[in-house]
This record gives sequence, C-alpha cells and structure tokens, in this order.
Amino acid sequence: MAAMHETCSICSKPFDVQFRYQMEERDGGFNFYCSAVCQQKAVRGEGSGGATCSGCAKRFVVELVSQVVRTAAGRSYACSEACRDQIHAEERGGKLGNLVPIPAAQLSCDVLPAATLGPATRLVAPATPVNRPPAARHSPFLPSSTPSAPAPRLAPPARLGGPSGVAKHADGAPPSTRATGGMTFSLSGTLSDSGNNAAVDVPKMLAWSQSEQKPINGPRRLAIFNHKGGTGKTTTTVSLAAGFAQRGYRVLVVDTDSQGNVSASLAVKAEKSLYHVLVMGLRPTDAAVPVRPNLDLIPSNETLAAAELYLAGRQNRDRVLRDRLQSVADGYDIILIDCSPSLSLMNQNALAFADGIVVPVACDYLSLIGVRQVLKTVKNVNTLLHHPVHIHAVLPTFYDARARICRDAVETMTQHFGARCLAPIRMATKVKEAPAQGRTIFEYAPESTAAEDYARTVETLISGAHLATATDTRILARAAKG
Repeated sequence: MAAMHETCSICSKPFDVQFRYQMEERDGGFNFYCSAVCQQKAVRGEGSGGATCSGCAKRFVVELVSQVVRTAAGRSYACSEACRDQIHAEERGGKLGNLVPIPAAQLSCDVLPAATLGPATRLVAPATPVNRPPAARHSPFLPSSTPSAPAPRLAPPARLGGPSGVAKHADGAPPSTRATGGMTFSLSGTLSDSGNNAAVDVPKMLAWSQSEQKPINGPRRLAIFNHKGGTGKTTTTVSLAAGFAQRGYRVLVVDTDSQGNVSASLAVKAEKSLYHVLVMGLRPTDAAVPVRPNLDLIPSNETLAAAELYLAGRQNRDRVLRDRLQSVADGYDIILIDCSPSLSLMNQNALAFADGIVVPVACDYLSLIGVRQVLKTVKNVNTLLHHPVHIHAVLPTFYDARARICRDAVETMTQHFGARCLAPIRMATKVKEAPAQGRTIFEYAPESTAAEDYARTVETLISGAHLATATDTRILARAAKG
C-alpha cells in the first residue's frame, strides 16, 4: 500500500502519514501534523494565531487544559469558565436565551414580569443574611453578592474569629454542629472524626479563637522551607497553621510536596489537589478542603510530580503558582506553604509566591550546613526572579537541652540570625504520634512541651517581636555573603 504524502499544516514540512493523530478533520477539510508537537500546537491554536472561543468568538491563546472542550461536534474552545459552562449547557440542549443571567435590578423586585423568564429559568429566593463577626474577613467559600456568580461547591467552615466570637445563624442562635471535610465540629465540646472516631477537647481549642484578634506584624505568605530533609517542615506547617486558626485567623495551607504528608497528618482524603489547580486550571476554591475551623488545605499527592513537567514548558514557569493563587490570597489572613526538601521548580514557585521564609533547622551539624544553601537560594530568588523574599525566621527543632550539639547549634544560629532565631522546639514523642492519629499537636497533646513551644512560636510570629533591628540586619547581610 502506497504511503500518504502530505504537508504539515503547522510547519509546512512534507512527511508520510503513519498515525491516526497526524490527520484531523477540521472546518470541512483535513489538517495534517508531522509530529505530536505540531499537533499540540494546533490544539493550542498557535498555528492560526490563536483559537476562537466557541462561546463568545474571542481570539485567545490556549494556556490551560480546561480551555479545550470536547463536544459531540469535535473540539471547542472556551476562553473563560462562563464560556465553558455555556458550551456544556448548549451541548445538553439548553437555549441561549435561557443562559443569559437576569439583571440584578430585576432580581431585587418582588414580582418579575413573565416575559423575562424563559421556560428553563429557575429563581432562587435570596437567603437571609448571616450575622458575621465584625472582624471576619471575606472568605472565598462564601457566595458573592453578584447574583450571577456560581454557587460554591464547598460549604463555608465555621467562623470562629473576631471579637464577637462564634458565628451565628440568622436567628442569633449558634449552630449546633458544622461539617468540616471529614470532621464534625460540635460547639457542645467535641470535635469528632467520622473516619477515625477521634474526639478532641474543643473548649481548649476555642480559648484563643474567642478573643480579639491582633494584627499580624510581618509577612502573611510564609514558605516553610529547607533543603535538608527531616527537619520538621511538615510538622511545623501543620502546627503553625493550627495555632493561627485557633486564634481566629483564616489560614490556608498549600502543600507543594508530592509526598502529601500534610494530608496524611490531618487525615484528609481529597479528590482534587494542587495538580488540578496548576495544570487543569481548577479554581483554588474548588480544590481547597476545610479541615478545621478557620483552616483550609490545598492538598497534594504523587500527581504533583507530573506538574513539574508542565511548569518546565511554561514561559513564566517560576510564577505559575503565584498567578493561580492570587485570586484567593486576599480571602485569608495568612497562607503557609509546605515545601519539599529539594531545589525543585515547585519550590521556586513557592518562594516566588511567598513574602517570607520560615526555616526549620534540626539541632545537628548537617542541618546547619543546609542553612547555607537556603541563603544562596534566597539570594538567587531576589536576584534572578526579582522577588523580594527574605528569611523571616529560623526555628530550631528537635532540641534536647541535655545534648551539647543542640546547645551549640542554637548558639550558632543565634549568632548568625540574631533575633530571627526563635526559641527552639523541644523534642517530644507526642509530635511523632500526633500525625498517626490525624490530629495536630494542640489536639493530641495540648499539655506537651511541643504544644507549648509551637504556641509560643505562633505568638512571636503574630507580634513580630523577632523582626530585625539594625544590628540584626547587618548580621543577616553578613550571613548571606558567607
């Protein structure tokens, strides 16, 4: 059988058609592609100066997988989520006249003219406003005031912050229970996990959250980062997040480690992960899981390793995470990023999104050597990526006052980092046992030394008592050079 000789529709190179993907019926004719690279360029619309949105006819360059929509008619394009929803609705037989949202002015009327309603239009009565604490911030999980805004997938978690204490229903009575992911939160005194049958002493958790919040004196996007493994990065991330949340602050934890240890530590099983946000273009609010009151998590798993390949092919590959999370950053008081122990592209994205870095350092010689690499990485981020991130705090972990090496390590870090070297976290067996129970250290062992130390660390980060003085600034500059 004679080979089919064609010319590539993208690069105009002559070739022999051997595979099915090399030919595509499109716009009443056929397109031919000499390689998978050219076929992918055609999908992104690069060969024709961009793709045409099937919803609004706008020309745009495809950047996300979610912007390519497969329908019965073939491949379609959607420049936005609204256009993608419209394409799917039309695919199901919906009429364009019924897809147009009703203006807000008409929704505010008690009676709407019958002519304004299509046969498939549904009107939902506006819910009674919920009384929120005066100091509560806007949450990305709460519906927008715009009538046409899509309803959120997740129910808002219990609001504990602000001087008014616990959020209440419209009738003024506090809710008896709130569902929070796999957890059931009861204000009567327990926090139970339907999967682990665990119970937590809630009054102790609410001791800080019902008090008036203090402004956070320092950066609010903190990357928990160290090149050295085994320094307690995940434990520090979970403990600091729980401490901030108990004090009424809205906290988001972003797990950028493909091992997914944050999810394991909090006993969370999620369908969506950070991979879907980075690669598939999923909204962060749809991937975030409320795991505790005031505490949300964007989890990760082994699929995040594939996201590294996606990031490597992007033009602004160091800033993809920042661009994806920018829309929800203002909805939280503080964002904590758990980083993997490596110099990876994902960690570069985390540092480009963060405003400050908390470096957990185990009290041993090898961990001190790893701090030098952290200083070099921070310098490269500032110089090459033009992002002014800095070391906000150094946190000694696994401290044993009986061991001379631990005392020497803390003394060395204090000499190099001044006041930014925080009081150490003392070694405690309860810290290792808590993740096995799916609890934070404050839930599992609130009277332990580790819980006391992490609570003190949270208060220090809130007050900013460790922030650099003029002398500390010179010490940091000297440490960065050497």
